[in-house]
Amino acid sequence: MRYLGKWSLLAGIVAVLAGSASAFFLVALDVATAWREAYRWVVWLLPLAGFAVGWIYLHVGSRVEAGNNLLIDEIHDPKNVVPLRLAPLILCSTVVSHLFGASVGREGTAVQMGGALADQLTHVFRLPREDRSAVLMAGISAGFASVFGTPLAGAIFGLEVLVVGRMRFTAIYPCMLAAVLADQVTRAWGVGHTHYPAGTLGAPDGPLLLALAGIVAAGVVFGLVGRAFAAATHGLSAWFKARFAYAPLRPLIGGAVIALVVGAGTAAGVDLHRYLGLGIGPMVEAFRVPLEWWDWLGKLVFTVTSLGSGFKGGEVTPLFNIGATLGNVLAPVLHLPFPLLAAIGFVAVFAGAANTPLACTVMAMELFGPAIGPYAALACAVAFMFSGQSGIYRAQRRPSA
Repeated sequence: MRYLGKWSLLAGIVAVLAGSASAFFLVALDVATAWREAYRWVVWLLPLAGFAVGWIYLHVGSRVEAGNNLLIDEIHDPKNVVPLRLAPLILCSTVVSHLFGASVGREGTAVQMGGALADQLTHVFRLPREDRSAVLMAGISAGFASVFGTPLAGAIFGLEVLVVGRMRFTAIYPCMLAAVLADQVTRAWGVGHTHYPAGTLGAPDGPLLLALAGIVAAGVVFGLVGRAFAAATHGLSAWFKARFAYAPLRPLIGGAVIALVVGAGTAAGVDLHRYLGLGIGPMVEAFRVPLEWWDWLGKLVFTVTSLGSGFKGGEVTPLFNIGATLGNVLAPVLHLPFPLLAAIGFVAVFAGAANTPLACTVMAMELFGPAIGPYAALACAVAFMFSGQSGIYRAQRRPSA
């Protein structure tokens, strides 16, 4: 009862902080996205925005630049309380990235805000080392759950993301409670989440064994794409760091490349704006109509360029986009309904890139209904197998045995 009371209090505080921060962030993100769509010329200011973000992190945020990896490292080996300035820095830099057209996500921001705010309780309650790790895990779960509206997936993500192929159950109660409450706090602020019109997803059409073989084949592709995304992002980041020692130059150059490519596309009559920001439009379209085969590749290239050059945000929503649009393209090849394979790809590419197949399976059921569970689980498991043990989070540990 003492344990239950202590962690109910701590998880409740974490939920209020993370859920409120996510609510504000989601509203700011909607405003920034609407403004960018209304004034598309602002993409030409992306290099200056990148330089500004890089300069601020160089002078104010050098201790917190690792972001999600900093939180994971502190959970594995607690040393110093995460500086509170991580929360406003990642919030403002992500909104700026979206405002001017960088192709980044939102999960990283919510997770970092949740973790940074949660870790401040270490000072307030003088938490010992073991309790501090659990509070950080609860903050990660609360941030993930509240930004996507998926409390169960958020809780499991906080437990699963630390070690590849292992789950750390020591913080299962605070993670579960913080995730459920944080989602409710965000909704209590009147902030909703994106609806993906997948319809009623039941069993695939045709012979079941043939459909399952198609889903396994798609899982292989999803895993390889997730692996390619992680490798390309890390590789481009290393390339920029090796050639441009002055950090603000990296997003300036990356932003200039993106702006020039988008401008060239517009001049040629090709709308490349669909690959900027979160990319919700193409993602929603993936459940409704057949898309061009290159949509997933376009989003991958723009996101790798944005994150690899140093823009701040997250990887998850772009991975959702890549997976959904890729699933849309693979559906007719594998003789599967494209809403079903778009929904499976939505979570499976992320499962491979982040090494979190269980969280992604649960997320599929929370977003698209329980009927998709067996098929999403199969694709996520295969994607996890074929993505390798390296992923988007460098601090993620590998099992020692």
